[in-house]
Amino acid sequence: MSVALGPDTELVGREHESAALRERLRQHPVRLLTLTGRAGVGKTRLAQEAVRGLGAEFERVEVLDAAAPGEAARAAMRALVRALADGPRPARGDAGGRILVLLDGCDHEAREAAAETAVALAADPRVVVLATAVEPLGVYGEQLLPVAPLPVPGDGTGDEPHDVASVALFVRRARDADPSFALTLENSAAVTEICTLLGGLPLALELAAQRLRLLPPHLLAARLRGRTTVLAGGPVNAPGRHRSLAALAEWSCRGLVPSARTLLGRLAVYEPGFGLAAAGLTEEEGLEPLMDRGLLTVVGEERGDLRLAVPEPVRSYARTGPAGADGGGAALDAHAERYRRLVAAALPGLAGTGQDRLLRESAAESANVLAALRRLHEQGDGEAAAAMVLGCRLPWLAQGRLRQGLEWCDHVAEGRGQQLPETLRARLADLSGVFALALGDPQEAVRRHRRALALGKSVGDRRQNALASVGLGAALLRSGDAPAARSVLVTAFSALSAMGVTGGTAEAAVSLAGALHAEGDRRKALETLERAEEVFRRIRDGRGLAGALRAGAAMALEGDEPERAEAAVREALRLYEAIDERTELPDVLEEFALLLLRTQPAQRPRAVRLLAAADVLRRRTGAEVPQEWRSKAEQARTELGSRLDWPDFATAWAEGVRMSAATAVTEALSAPAPSRRPVAGAAAEAQSLTPRQAQVALLVSEGLTNRHIAARLGISEWTVVNHVRQVMRRLGCTSRVQVAGAVGRWA
Repeated sequence: MSVALGPDTELVGREHESAALRERLRQHPVRLLTLTGRAGVGKTRLAQEAVRGLGAEFERVEVLDAAAPGEAARAAMRALVRALADGPRPARGDAGGRILVLLDGCDHEAREAAAETAVALAADPRVVVLATAVEPLGVYGEQLLPVAPLPVPGDGTGDEPHDVASVALFVRRARDADPSFALTLENSAAVTEICTLLGGLPLALELAAQRLRLLPPHLLAARLRGRTTVLAGGPVNAPGRHRSLAALAEWSCRGLVPSARTLLGRLAVYEPGFGLAAAGLTEEEGLEPLMDRGLLTVVGEERGDLRLAVPEPVRSYARTGPAGADGGGAALDAHAERYRRLVAAALPGLAGTGQDRLLRESAAESANVLAALRRLHEQGDGEAAAAMVLGCRLPWLAQGRLRQGLEWCDHVAEGRGQQLPETLRARLADLSGVFALALGDPQEAVRRHRRALALGKSVGDRRQNALASVGLGAALLRSGDAPAARSVLVTAFSALSAMGVTGGTAEAAVSLAGALHAEGDRRKALETLERAEEVFRRIRDGRGLAGALRAGAAMALEGDEPERAEAAVREALRLYEAIDERTELPDVLEEFALLLLRTQPAQRPRAVRLLAAADVLRRRTGAEVPQEWRSKAEQARTELGSRLDWPDFATAWAEGVRMSAATAVTEALSAPAPSRRPVAGAAAEAQSLTPRQAQVALLVSEGLTNRHIAARLGISEWTVVNHVRQVMRRLGCTSRVQVAGAVGRWA
């Protein structure tokens, strides 16, 4: 039946989609355009906004509710087709006779009739049909315009929360419910969590915002963590599916065949971001029907493996509704067992060949690993939980999950009414010491490693005792007790070497080299460190090698060998980049920034950005740094602040704060490498540029942005853009990083 447009409410966060839709509808070849997207994403409102904006450009506008109950909708569609067929036709070429038909809600029972109507209407050259549906109508000539949920904080935009569309919509609707509501520093984290939990789904955000009349944001977020389908209270004049998230989810799953419903229930226990391989799936295993309806979505990709999610509120519904009739218990147990096996299978390769791939996969599956661990712990399977925690040692260290790792070591060691074997308790105590040291608390690490040794001696586990001694030695060294560290490490090194524990021997050698260097034996320290590097290279332990290279860089710098130090730090950065390292990355970024200040003063803006990025990335891990190193970083910041104009310093610092870990590594590696000898052809490269282009190239190599270069040279930013393009063309470069490398060859 023909209906009036809904209330004229402001669209929030849909400016681009609205403009794209209006432009598509203006194009004369378009006959049938379908807005597709999940239920609750805002297709109807977007379509109505477009109709309002374009109504004057069409001679006639018709709005039909294809989802109306009974025969009314079918009768209205048939009547419109007949009326248009029997009506007068405009003269050829008369654009004024165009007709716009909005066919809203072409889903489930209405889909077949709506598709037939759309085909019949689109056959008339005057008519443009705009349809809304969860999935394509599947008819010839149909064009699609997908409508996705609104972006949520952390989607990779780098925007502040108040600039993110989902947060903006939530805040706008929250003010409608409570005019005193405002986004503040105190409630920003809770609002961000709410928007993320609801996946940016506009209907869900609006229902949640209404709840702020009753609950503050932090309590609302806590309720939604368990189940988003608790949200209800939609307008009484809205369709039933829009009055609660439970109704929306039930409507979304309506009509699924049993096999698809079973698969949905199985996948709903997985945390968002799971991979096909991790879930034991293939692309042919009935995924397409779920993906067509938006019940299974692609949220990313990791080295060719799709990352998937069952979005809310469908996920909550599928876990507790008919698809998860047993409350999801069996599916949760199967999920936990699958990830227990995945962690165990990855363990042998984590310290050698395949480390970078396995660590990246572990990072991508971290939420599911934690969910599996929680399930095992809740079910009282202490030994399986302990084995899983121990298997997460390297992944959690690389991911910066230090506090989480420490807490899980303690939780599992305490048990839930079950006494773990002494050997497992010893290993958990040892691992907890590793996390304590990474967090910057060497005294606590010493205490925990000594506890591990005491437990290990009672069961006579020589290998575990030697590994715990390596941890104890590293903690003693960080505490400033080099003699005690050396004594412990010499014994551990000998024992591990005799037992053939290659990786543990190399790890002991790195710490032993540090102790020897602290006691003044630089020659022996370097020899020990070189042997450790050789071992790490041989077994292809990239993370261990990066740590050894950093230790060698520090010694090279003290020996006035800055070029050797920089080469080692650059290699460490590339190794950390390969494994997406988070715990040790802030330290090496700071080390590189300080090295730049010493060897390339022109790179001050880049050094500021790296120091800022390191500061933010370290705070995310919760780690503290030794006072001596903190003083060096603070001194460097003070020096940079005095040597750079304040606006330049503040701008560079703000840019660094917004950098991701990957961007920060790229920023560091794009710094030109110093060279004392000109490379063949470098002079010719420099001479191929005009004096102004050479100036611009030099400033690009210093890490300055186009805006900063324009201000420095007193020219327009557009002129800088043109100069940069010419520089790239003449030097045969395709990026600013390559320009910086070319400039480095001019030295």
